[in-house]
Amino acid sequence: MNFRSFGSSSKGNCYLVESDGVAPLLLECGIPIKRIRERLDFGLSGLAGCLVSHEHGDHSKAIKDLLKAGVDCWMSEGTAKALGVENHHRINLTEKDKGFMVGPWRVGHFPLEHDAAQPEGFYIEGPDYVTLLFIPDTAFVKSRFLGVNILAIEANNIEEILSRNIVEGNIPAVVGRRVRRSHMSLERVIAMLKANDLSRCREIHLLHLSDGNSDENEMRRRVQEATGIATYIAS
Repeated sequence: MNFRSFGSSSKGNCYLVESDGVAPLLLECGIPIKRIRERLDFGLSGLAGCLVSHEHGDHSKAIKDLLKAGVDCWMSEGTAKALGVENHHRINLTEKDKGFMVGPWRVGHFPLEHDAAQPEGFYIEGPDYVTLLFIPDTAFVKSRFLGVNILAIEANNIEEILSRNIVEGNIPAVVGRRVRRSHMSLERVIAMLKANDLSRCREIHLLHLSDGNSDENEMRRRVQEATGIATYIAS
């Protein structure tokens, strides 16, 4: 299994999961359809499908274009209704406590804590039995996981930098409160990692870093020191 980033910021999030010999799986579609086509060498028809975590534009921008192009998409009922696509024939709604297949990919889903209608993260097993845990925008994660091989998780900010920016007036206090209620800080990410069994994890990808409230080098270093696992910043 291979995890690739097509975009990972407040401007747009989109990722691809690949495994040799099978149709790849798109995670999020928060960038223009033109860019998705370009990154896929204009091969949208070769996708197994797309998983969408929630309705915010930086995660769902191209949803209607994907549906128009014939790509099957999976999301929660709340997300589908918020996007106004719940009745489209290519929309598949997730069901509580039920996994599902997207082509060769086995997918589990779990709730997240974000300011959206019904946000979800995904636990994905490929045909090679390699597993990916995908945790986008959330303030924290209640679920616990076993046997994760690849972990892709939001690490939006460093608490010290965020606090300093609020005190210095670089961002309004109300924005700072929203960030804390809706996004994972580096400190929360490390606590979550320590609370899970990562004995089989081979790589960690940090997603959706805030332009003004993060530090790529420090975040990579601190996660690697805390876990001993190779850590990458999704671009």
